[in-house]
Amino acid sequence: MKAKDLMSHNVCTCSPETSLHDAAHAMWTSDVGCLVVTDADRKPIGMITDRDIAMAAYTQGVLLRDARVKSAMARNLLACLDTASLGEVESLMNRAQIRRIPVIDASGKLVGIVALADLARSAQHPLHIAETPGLAKTLAGITERRLDGASVI
Repeated sequence: MKAKDLMSHNVCTCSPETSLHDAAHAMWTSDVGCLVVTDADRKPIGMITDRDIAMAAYTQGVLLRDARVKSAMARNLLACLDTASLGEVESLMNRAQIRRIPVIDASGKLVGIVALADLARSAQHPLHIAETPGLAKTLAGITERRLDGASVI
């Protein structure tokens, strides 16, 4: 199984200039916890989560409509190719302790996103059970508390 077989195709995105208010509204109406931040060519340049918005509101002390996504987004973005194997996707998510990973095509354009929930759903399918042996390890790695205080998207 490849990332393109597992990913969600309908990815919620925004630009770095989007207000935090509009980003939060987009997450609320789409029932998602993050937006992939893309440039004009639809290439991912960052990610912003609902937690990033909450922490920006707390630390910046400005109204969400007056702050931009670029002030709170994670810039150290990891992505995987749509041809990446399930094992490669799990390994990336585990090592970086991330719950979601954008999927790009060979030209670097955003084509989807794989979330932890996608891995779990795949593991439930009888034909895919042999392909997801690392699911429990990935879940444990992602949810392990980081003691160094490092922030990863």
